[in-house]
Amino acid sequence: MRSFLLIVPEGGMLFEAAGIADIIMRANTYLCAQDRVPRYQVKLATTQSHAVIHGQSGLNLLADLKLAELDPRTVWDTVVIVGRSRDADETALVVDFLRLAAPRARRVVSICAGAMLLAEAGLLNGRRATSHWQLLDTMQTRFPDVRVERGPLFVQDGSVWTSGGVSSGFDLTLALIEADCGYSIARDVAQDMVMYLHRPGGQMQFSRYTPQAPVSEGPLGDLQRWIYAQLAEDLSVEALAARVAMSPRNFTRVFTREVGTSPARYVAEIRLNAARERLEQTRDSVARIARETGFATSINLRRCFERQLHLTPGEYRQRFTRRKLA
Repeated sequence: MRSFLLIVPEGGMLFEAAGIADIIMRANTYLCAQDRVPRYQVKLATTQSHAVIHGQSGLNLLADLKLAELDPRTVWDTVVIVGRSRDADETALVVDFLRLAAPRARRVVSICAGAMLLAEAGLLNGRRATSHWQLLDTMQTRFPDVRVERGPLFVQDGSVWTSGGVSSGFDLTLALIEADCGYSIARDVAQDMVMYLHRPGGQMQFSRYTPQAPVSEGPLGDLQRWIYAQLAEDLSVEALAARVAMSPRNFTRVFTREVGTSPARYVAEIRLNAARERLEQTRDSVARIARETGFATSINLRRCFERQLHLTPGEYRQRFTRRKLA
């Protein structure tokens, strides 16, 4: 029997834990049909003193176990941290449990922000890992020994698996089933549940782009506003430095210090974000979008999208464009 312990925080998104459990138990259906063993057993553990796990939606789950009463020396095949709580005591309980239980488990898995707890327990030191895209900078800053990977839906490094935000835990669960039971079982589960076994787009999670407000009302702030309005202009370091009457070297130093990123990277991100927004919200041709956002040609735009997002502009538009309502 492959035993899964799902540690579920209070006040989280319960569909993560419920979905993972449903996917795993659907695999059991196919394993039983083929008379194959071992099969899966799933237990939900609450971090509270009561058995009811309250979700942020107002729905509840009934836990099988209370983490505070669970012997960390119990051997589990897979320990899964389904997100994290904002409560410090609850976080400390999970981290302390992990430090003792992880060495005895065959695998340790985190969903979304649960990776922060693995990192706090020291389980990600020297390992590749990911989390929700909004937490990646925080993870890299707080835990410099973690090799943070940006973009993938999930990352495996030895016996530790981490996933990005929310539903990426389902992709990870299918990957666990494929690793345990083989391709055919994982494929059958995915098809039965109308899921991708391997999502298109290079298995990437897409961060929401947020235009950065000008840093001040001074020359750099004016320059940032000008960049937003003139994406098709020459935005090289030399040209930008000339606009604020600075040498390229001094401009790069000051801009990086004030804005938090280099001028070249800033311009590249602004242009990419503008192209994404145009693809989502307009029907303009890819060639026109490329010209007006500073990529010059559709070939350049395509290369940038494939390098940064692992999708072509057309594929991105198909995935994220506004729906046509009846």
